Amino acid sequence: MARRYLLAADVGGTKTAIVLAAAGPGPAIIAQRVYASQDFSGLEEIVAHFLGRAEVGTRGTAIGAACFSVAGPVADNASTLTNLGWKVDGAALERAFRLPVARLINDFAAAGEGIASLTAADIETLQAGHPVERGTRIVIGAGTGLGVCLLTWQKDGYHAYPSEAGHTDFAPVDELQDRLLVHLRRTFGRVSYERVVSGPGLMRIFSFLQESGAGMPSRQLLDASHTRNDTAELIAEFATAKLDPLAVRALDLFIAVYGAFAGNMALATLPGGGVFIAGGIAPKLASRLQEGDFIRAFADKGRFRDLLASLPVHVVKNPQVGLLGALREANRLPG
Repeated sequence: MARRYLLAADVGGTKTAIVLAAAGPGPAIIAQRVYASQDFSGLEEIVAHFLGRAEVGTRGTAIGAACFSVAGPVADNASTLTNLGWKVDGAALERAFRLPVARLINDFAAAGEGIASLTAADIETLQAGHPVERGTRIVIGAGTGLGVCLLTWQKDGYHAYPSEAGHTDFAPVDELQDRLLVHLRRTFGRVSYERVVSGPGLMRIFSFLQESGAGMPSRQLLDASHTRNDTAELIAEFATAKLDPLAVRALDLFIAVYGAFAGNMALATLPGGGVFIAGGIAPKLASRLQEGDFIRAFADKGRFRDLLASLPVHVVKNPQVGLLGALREANRLPG
């Protein structure tokens, strides 16, 4: 009997991860690749390149179902990626690649779905709290943007509900953050949390501190920046290694805002089942997040400090959680 194949992808503003898998209770990955999103004109070009390399047509069967996790709101099975500008349409993908079904889901809905596929090694706990069995969960994650997903338990397991909560208004909690808001408002007018808590946001914080006289980047960091494309990642690396004082201050401020935002989301949703910090940045900062600044900012909610201290908070170290979620969704689709 011919095998049924699944196609799944996690499409982000920076990278697109894509897999071909054999359907089953635990889908078996056959081929996998990661592409730099900005090197391509759109998702269809990436899919065509991947399927050509995977030689799907020589395997004796067609793809039975596909699911694409996209970094943007999804309506009518179509989306425009917030930080990339690509227009992605499920029906167009079905026609282009003769797919019986191609489902689009929000990237953080996919991350929420992917939590169920993680192992203990994929999770690092920042705060044990008092977990509630089958309690509400939230998944929060900074990368190119800032995503949030709500998970609630139903009869057949957790169901994910995407949001655009990363675009809520940035609310400073001290004078330094007040000045950061004023600085960013000159450029953007309205300032959302995503303008601060994201890879581009870390670069903005670094520039703000430099322009405000907090210090200058070291010669070592400047030299390294000439050969590195990801400046935010470079700043984070120099900060965690304590190689650049300005980078350290920038990361400290970034983590404080990140923690406060996560605490706001926890107050809004009361996630007794846990807060899961995912996204492209958290796995690289797991050791730094363990130092306590994130949780202090998370729980610093006045009269509700004890409530926030009771919630489990975990870092998702597996950067492919969104891809795992898209694959789980593809495996459930008919086709």
